[in-house]
Amino acid sequence: MGIATGLMVYVICWWLIWFMLLPIGIVTQEESGEKIVKGTVKSAAVKPRLLMKAGATTIITGLVWGVIYYLIETA
Repeated sequence: MGIATGLMVYVICWWLIWFMLLPIGIVTQEESGEKIVKGTVKSAAVKPRLLMKAGATTIITGLVWGVIYYLIETA
């Protein structure tokens, strides 16, 4: 696997895993019972924890990419 191919596989995997992790642990303003912030919808997340999810995505993607790399190189 070349550098460009490996990078593209990593980026595609990163985005797929990012979108899978985004809804995990989300609590909306309506569910939390807190006052709804003016100018937002009731379904807006209270604490989306995006940095934590980005870090988890990067770690998981590294593992997935490693497996994909291994499978491609040994096949």
